[in-house]
Amino acid sequence: MDGDDIDRATRAKRGSPFLNTEQAASYLGLSGRSLKRLRVRGQGPVFRRHCRFVQYHIDDLDAWSREHSARGISS
Repeated sequence: MDGDDIDRATRAKRGSPFLNTEQAASYLGLSGRSLKRLRVRGQGPVFRRHCRFVQYHIDDLDAWSREHSARGISS
């Protein structure tokens, strides 16, 4: 994950609302590998498969992030 991934994610958000796995992971602050693991386990954000490509919609990433935000008092 590097600045280029973040730049592409930013451009994608302005143009297309869909991000690939690496862009979506960068957007969420995760590694691509972690996001793939979550997807395989059925614990990650909603995704779409366009032909052989996995795509994440920005709104789904935001919703998943809100649902998984920390609640309560940190120790």
